[in-house]
Amino acid sequence: MRQAGRYMAEYRAVRKQHSLLEICKKPELAAEVTITAAEILQVDAAIIFADLLLPLEVMGLPFHFSTGEGPVIEKPVRTKQEIERLRTDRAAELGYVSEAVNLVARHFADRVPVIGFCGAPFTLASYMIEGGGSRNYVHTKKMMYNAPADWDLLMQKLVAVTTEYAADQVRAGADAIQIFDSWVGCLSVEDYLRYVLPQVSSMVKQLHKTGVPIIYFGTDSATLLGAMKETGADVIGLDWRIPLDEGWQRLDHACAVQGNLDPVLLFAEWKELKSRAEAILRSAGGRAGHIFNLGHGILPETPVENVKHLARFVQEYSAH
Repeated sequence: MRQAGRYMAEYRAVRKQHSLLEICKKPELAAEVTITAAEILQVDAAIIFADLLLPLEVMGLPFHFSTGEGPVIEKPVRTKQEIERLRTDRAAELGYVSEAVNLVARHFADRVPVIGFCGAPFTLASYMIEGGGSRNYVHTKKMMYNAPADWDLLMQKLVAVTTEYAADQVRAGADAIQIFDSWVGCLSVEDYLRYVLPQVSSMVKQLHKTGVPIIYFGTDSATLLGAMKETGADVIGLDWRIPLDEGWQRLDHACAVQGNLDPVLLFAEWKELKSRAEAILRSAGGRAGHIFNLGHGILPETPVENVKHLARFVQEYSAH
């Protein structure tokens, strides 16, 4: 997860010349950083380099990155009128991401599959409403509880745009789509079932028509796994807060799982890192349908050598 990033000297060199959004919007650059990371790490799939929030722009909601603070949405969406003004007819303008997918797919041919991705409606909605990251999602939940019809309309608009955007990536050559629900762990099971599940299920159903597997991932979501299974996604991502075998059991082994090494373990000595990775592989119990991954994105300053060693170790272990 987050294969290309600030922990890599090659990526930092590109960032010296270009902003994050410039890299996203120039297919050659996005493809280059995607390919470089996948080749250096020798991983089994390349994850396209893009930003979660790109769809906000074509919906008429500009944002920028403020140093050290992440994304800032200049005018958060809080009223019915503001939701009604959001556009759903410009998803094609995100075509630069599909162009990047196409370049990566052509480069790797059949050697390495390409994973496309998009943000999940809840996470994108919460960014739109809060104006950025949040600790307790007061504005988001206030809309859910006080104006459920407005909330549903916002979610439907996000599903329309992100579904078209993700399907476009598949047409361009993506072999799977990962839907990132980074903030969904802030919800109770009851709220997830009422305010999120119907929309994600509809998104998964539509994306299944593309014929590729759909991965659905949320952080801090151990309590929501039973509900997330109901989305119909082929793969559910597990973060590191729940043991892999226990998480899989909560999903009734009805789908594949992805995960779930704590990204901070990549800072540990190799002996510790190896034994923790091995424990995860063992807890999968040789069952088909485990994609080894981190439980969230790679962090800046992560030692690249550890990431390479880990990829190699998992490949060798799995070959036995």
